[in-house]
Amino acid sequence: MRTKIQACIIDDEQDGRDYISLLLQNEFPEIQIAFQAASVEDAYIFLTKNSPDILFLDIQLKDGNAFDLLSKFKEIQSEIIFITAFENFAIQAIKNGATDYLLKPIKKIDFVTAVNKALENIKKTKALINNPGQNKIALPTAQGFTLIDIADIVHCEADSNYTIFHLNNKTKILISKTLSDFEKHLLEYNFFRIHHKHLINLSHLKEYMKGKGGQVVMTDNSVLEVSVRKKNDFLLRIEYRD
Repeated sequence: MRTKIQACIIDDEQDGRDYISLLLQNEFPEIQIAFQAASVEDAYIFLTKNSPDILFLDIQLKDGNAFDLLSKFKEIQSEIIFITAFENFAIQAIKNGATDYLLKPIKKIDFVTAVNKALENIKKTKALINNPGQNKIALPTAQGFTLIDIADIVHCEADSNYTIFHLNNKTKILISKTLSDFEKHLLEYNFFRIHHKHLINLSHLKEYMKGKGGQVVMTDNSVLEVSVRKKNDFLLRIEYRD
């Protein structure tokens, strides 16, 4: 079981990697450097098999750029701190789910602020707060977090690097984390991912309609696609026999 926060440093300059390593060692000893790479190729190989908590990502790499790397994945669960000598990538970085955007040469105070922000996001995302007889989940917001009853979640919808929570009172909550970040916590609460875009609360499942993958109707009357790849597992989960 992982006991430390794990980080990955992707920078094509050895001095850059060494400086980030030194800052982490001095300021955040609780963070373990799991991997370092100088290229898109090496980073891709590592990230296909591993999911570090924090990804320090230089934008200009020797065989491409950070956005080339991120485009190879449907979702990146890591907190991403972009590091670059160029200011003109900020908007693109934000669209790719940046936790923060640091300019070289990195100032220690900016680095500490960025990492603290990432750590706080990790803490909020992973926080499932259980009260006797009532299970809640903490959803991170700009001001802190919102507690909601897990039973009130009808389904969760992926929207790029965001997740939309659809509640049984018709409320929608947009959270700047990927659906995969929440999936691993909600599966034990009778949720099932029927599609790369949809994670549903089976307690709110109202109807299934046959098709290539099929569709489900939820208690809020939303109609959601079931992917062909997920269909058999879904039908087995609800113990459906044709």
